[in-house]
Amino acid sequence: MSTSIVFIVYVNDAPEAARFYADLLEIRPSFETPRYIAFDLGDGADLALWSGHFDELAPAVPRTSEVCLALPGGPDAIDQRFERWVAKGVRVVSEPRDEVFGRTFVVADPDGNLIRVAPVD
Repeated sequence: MSTSIVFIVYVNDAPEAARFYADLLEIRPSFETPRYIAFDLGDGADLALWSGHFDELAPAVPRTSEVCLALPGGPDAIDQRFERWVAKGVRVVSEPRDEVFGRTFVVADPDGNLIRVAPVD
């Protein structure tokens, strides 16, 4: 079995999306081509942005999957991250709230892909 996994997020413009994710997650790409850009998340996991799969993504189309950023530090850390991201101008899909797994919120990237922030399990 492979010891690595790549989570692919489909976007309209990979370089533009990479700038968004780099700013939001405060990381830099580890691999770049004009239509495929990856970020090394550590421990054999990558987040990749790919603009070569669809002709055009519409942000208004409902998404059925999410990328989840799991944060240590409890509810205060979740709320602080929400405030930082709101200050960056992200589109909020769901404001911070308590769920069965802890405090969480959801934002969307410019293409409508969902990004959840939740506590570390």
